[in-house]
Amino acid sequence: MDTYTSLKKELLEINQKVNSLFPKAQSITGRADHTFGDWQKTCSGINKQIADEIIRIAVVGPIKSGKSTFINALFKGDYLKRGAGVVTSIVTRVRRREFLKAKLLFKSWSEINSDMRQALVMFPVLNQRSENDGFDIRRQKERADLQKAIDALSAEQLITKGVLNAGSMQLSFYLKGYERIKEIVSSDNVVQQYKDDRFKEHRAFVGDETLAVYLKDVQLEINSGEFDGDIEIADCQGSDAPNPLHIAMIQDYLLLTHFIAYVISSRTGLREADIKFLSMIKKMGIMHNIMFVVNCDFSEHESIDDFQALIKKVEEELSSIKPDPEIYSFSALYNLFKEHRSNLPPKNRSRLDQWEQERKLAAFSDRETARFEESLHHKLTRERYSLLLKNHLERLDVISTGIDHWILINQNILSKDAGSANQIIEKLKHHQGSMNQMKSVIKNTLDGARQKIEQKLKADIDRFFDVRTGNILKDIVDFIRGYQISYHDHEENLKQAGFSSTLYLIFQEFKHALDSYMTESVNPEIVRFIRQEEDWIREHLNSIAQPYELMVQDALAAYSNLMESSGVGCLQKRPPKISLPDMDSIKSMIGLSFPPAVASLRYTVRMKTEAVVRLGFYTAVKIFKRLIKKPVQRKNESEILALKDGVLQMKRETERSIIFFFKDYQENLKFQYIFKLVEAVSNKLYDALLDRFQAYVADLSNVVALISNKKLDKQRTSELLKEMEQISQEISQKITAVRKEIDSTDQ
Repeated sequence: MDTYTSLKKELLEINQKVNSLFPKAQSITGRADHTFGDWQKTCSGINKQIADEIIRIAVVGPIKSGKSTFINALFKGDYLKRGAGVVTSIVTRVRRREFLKAKLLFKSWSEINSDMRQALVMFPVLNQRSENDGFDIRRQKERADLQKAIDALSAEQLITKGVLNAGSMQLSFYLKGYERIKEIVSSDNVVQQYKDDRFKEHRAFVGDETLAVYLKDVQLEINSGEFDGDIEIADCQGSDAPNPLHIAMIQDYLLLTHFIAYVISSRTGLREADIKFLSMIKKMGIMHNIMFVVNCDFSEHESIDDFQALIKKVEEELSSIKPDPEIYSFSALYNLFKEHRSNLPPKNRSRLDQWEQERKLAAFSDRETARFEESLHHKLTRERYSLLLKNHLERLDVISTGIDHWILINQNILSKDAGSANQIIEKLKHHQGSMNQMKSVIKNTLDGARQKIEQKLKADIDRFFDVRTGNILKDIVDFIRGYQISYHDHEENLKQAGFSSTLYLIFQEFKHALDSYMTESVNPEIVRFIRQEEDWIREHLNSIAQPYELMVQDALAAYSNLMESSGVGCLQKRPPKISLPDMDSIKSMIGLSFPPAVASLRYTVRMKTEAVVRLGFYTAVKIFKRLIKKPVQRKNESEILALKDGVLQMKRETERSIIFFFKDYQENLKFQYIFKLVEAVSNKLYDALLDRFQAYVADLSNVVALISNKKLDKQRTSELLKEMEQISQEISQKITAVRKEIDSTDQ
C-alpha cells in the first residue's frame, strides 16, 4: 500500500499549495474575491473528504467457515475470537491503527427493553401487561417472573422450524447477562474501550451470547498487518444464520462495501444456504466485486488431488450464480499458525508440524495465498486511485488552470497603463455579463431539471410501494394472507401445553417465515429498485450537462479571442471533460447512508388478548351445546376455533403494521435519501461546470482602480504574481506526475 500512501501525501501537498495561493491573490486586490472564496471552500473540503474515505471489505460466509481466522491471518495476529459460531450476531469492524484497541458500543436501556417487549408479544405464562406499563429488565420482580415463565416453556416451544426460537433465546440471554452488564449499560449508548494489554478482554463480550446480546457495534483497532488505516475489514455473522434479522444486518453492511470476500469451508463445500445467500446478493446487484475463498482444512483432505477436486466442484456450482468466479484456495489457519510459530502452544505447534509434512498441500496453499494477496492489493489500489482521480485530482486541476489564467490576465493588465487597462476592462465587462447570464441559465436549468427529476422519482417510488399497483406490498400482503397453518399438527401441543403456549408457537413460526421472506425476497428487490433509480439520476443529469459543457467551451473560446484581440495573452488549455464522481463517493461526501430496508414490525399484546377473549366465547358455546345436549364435533373444538381467530387477528395486525412501516419508509426514502441525493448530484454538476469559467468572470476592476489611483506597487505586485506563477507551475507539474502514476498503476 506504500504507493497509495505516497500519492495521497502528494495530493494533500498539491491541495495545500493551491490553498496557499488564495491569501496572496487577496493581498493584491486588497479584498476578498468570491471566485477564490468558492475555490478555497472546495480545497478545504478535499482534506476532510480524503480523511473520511474508507474502503470497506465485508468477509461473509456460513457459520464455522473460518471468517474470523481469515481476518486474523490478514492482520497477522490472533485478534478476533475464533470459533465464535452463532454468537457473531453483529458486524465486527477492523482497521489498522497505531495502537491496539477494542471499542464496544452498548445498547441503551430503552433499546434493550424495546427488544424484550417485542419478544414478549404472545409470550405464554407471563402475566399480561399494558403497552403503557411495558416490561423493564431493571425491575427485579419482572426479571424473576420472566425467568420462571421461560423455565416453564416446553422443548417444543423453544424450537421454531428446527432451530432454537430466536425470541425466547434472546430473552434468556438478556436475563443471564444482566448482572454482569448492568453497571455498564446506561440510558444512552455507552462506548467501552479495551486498550493494549486489556484488548483481549473484549472477547468476553463478543464470545458470550449472554453479553453479546447487549452490544450494538464492535470496532477493533489493530497495530499489525499491512493494511492502511482507511481500509475497514468486517467480520459478518454467518450467512446461514437461523435468525433472518441477522441476515438483514449483513445486508445493511454489504450496501456500504466496495468488496466482498466470501469464505467457504473445504469441510462442507458449497451448501444450499450458500446458494440462497449468494442469490440474494445477486438480486441486490452487488456481485461485481466478490472474491471467493475456499478455506482449506488440511485434516479433511487426503491429498492435493482431493482438495483440487473440491475446488473444481465449488467453481462449477458458483458459475451458475456468477460466471467465471474469482476463487482462491488456501488455509487461513495454516497461515496464522506460521506467523506465530515460535509462540504457538504445543498442541497447535504439533498441528503446524503435521501440516508442513503435507508438502504439496502446504505449497499449494502458499501459492494461492500469494495470488490472493496480490489480487486484493491490486483491487484496493485500483479502487482508491479511482476515488482519488474522480473526486479530487481533476477538481484540483481545473482550479489550478483557473488560477493560472487569473495570474496571466493580471500580469498583462499590470503591464498596461491605466487607460489601456480600463479599455480592456470595458471590453471584458460585456462578455463577462454574458458568462454570468450563462451561469444563471445553467443554475436555473439544473434547478428546473431537479424539480422534474424529483417529480418523476416521486411517482416511481409511490408506484413501487403502492399496495394496488406495485408488486412489493402486494406480494407481502399475499404472503401474509396465504400463509398456511396446519391446525391438526398443533392438537397435541394444545393438550400438553395449552392454548396460550400453542398460540405463541404459531406466532413464532409465522414471524420467522415472514422475516425470512422479507430478508430473502423483499429487501433485495428494494435495493435493486433504489440502485436503478440512482443510475437513472446520474445518467439523466449527465445528459442535461453535456450541451452546457459545449456552451461553456464556446464561451471560453470567445473570451480567449477577445483577450487576444485586446493584446492580452490567454491560456489555451482545454478543460477536462466533466465526469461526475460515482454515487457512492457523492453519498460519502455528504454523509448520506443507504436506507436500511429491514421492516421493524411492531406487534402488540392485543392479538393475544383478543384470542383469549375468543377462546372464552367458544368455550361458553361449547358448554351451552352440552347443556342442550347438542353434539360437540371434537374435544378441542373451541381451542381450534379460537386459534383460527387468533391467527386471523395476527395476520390483520401484521398487514396493518407492514403497510404503516412501508408508508413511513416510502416517505423517508423520498425526502431523506433520494431527493437529497438528487440535490447533491445536481450541485456537484453545477460546481463542475462553474469551475470551468470561475476565473474568467473574476472582477478585475479593483486592480485597475488601484493602478489608476497609483495605489498599487507595480513592482511588488509583479513579484508576487511571479511567485504565484511559479507555485502554480509546480502544482501543474505535480498534478501531471500524479495522474501519470495513477494511470500506470491502474492498468
